[in-house]
Amino acid sequence: MEPIAFSQDLVQAQHDSIRTYEALAQPRPRRLTALRRRLLHLSDYIWRHPFFMTFEGSAAAARVELRRQARSQEHGVRAA
Repeated sequence: MEPIAFSQDLVQAQHDSIRTYEALAQPRPRRLTALRRRLLHLSDYIWRHPFFMTFEGSAAAARVELRRQARSQEHGVRAA
């Protein structure tokens, strides 16, 4: 299967979502309410993104692939 080519804004939103979730997972996170709101906003943005409205195939599988690609890029950036 060919990798799915996601738009840059969608990939960036997924990266931001990962970082926000990680910040929430810290013990006693600062700005808890702001982080929760940010995560909800990003989740809604990703869920309603036009890419998934026009994607020919399983949108659920595409969302999983988006998370997989973003996580692998995150790990690549952190390892560098």
